[in-house]
Amino acid sequence: MVSVAVVDATEPGNVGTIARSMKNFGLDELLLVNPPELDPEGEAYGFAGQAREDVLPEARELTFDELVTEYHTVGTTAVTNEDATKHVRYPFQTPAELADDLAGIEAETAVVFGRERVGLTNDELARMDQVCSIPASDDYPVLNLGQAANIVLYELRDLTVDETQHPDERHERADQQAVEGLNDQFAEFLKDIGHPEEKRSKAARLWRRFVGRAHPTGREARTLRGIFRKAGQRIERAESDGPDEVE
Repeated sequence: MVSVAVVDATEPGNVGTIARSMKNFGLDELLLVNPPELDPEGEAYGFAGQAREDVLPEARELTFDELVTEYHTVGTTAVTNEDATKHVRYPFQTPAELADDLAGIEAETAVVFGRERVGLTNDELARMDQVCSIPASDDYPVLNLGQAANIVLYELRDLTVDETQHPDERHERADQQAVEGLNDQFAEFLKDIGHPEEKRSKAARLWRRFVGRAHPTGREARTLRGIFRKAGQRIERAESDGPDEVE
């Protein structure tokens, strides 16, 4: 339901970069208002990556009037107004807020990006249904056109990407029995190294809290237990061999 429109871009490479970002985040309809020439042997296709196979060659050229008539439009801008007394660039939403808002809208929507140097004009923004702005440094909020598109489309990914390359389970915490075994192993390690008995309880508690925050995986827990076990064995051998045999 989400398309991307680029108004009056002058650099073919920027159009290609936006097409690639669309491909990354699951969008396929690219709308171009007064675009530069997009030579299949030029920068646009060179920057588009795999989007050169579909998104870019299938881009639709249309007028600005057609754009605002056919789509629910979201204009993007770096410079915003502070309050409703100047309403052309106000109210505005961040990309994350826009994603939440669009999730409840069933309409053909176009996120509209403007020119490289000046973006969308006030007259163009006045015809947008919504306005979006990326939070950035007050000293220099203006982003490169391709960068801006990457950020906005990334934030919209939950609306446009059905499945990512990431596994469903990105962190499988060790079961509690394994975690308790690790804590017990650490307690034995404290004895092996001769840690003062009166301080062992506090050290064990600090360790437990540390592990509790870390949420180790099963492999991490097993590896740490193995390290503590081998350290304890070496200490025992060194003690049995006597001080003269210790390296």
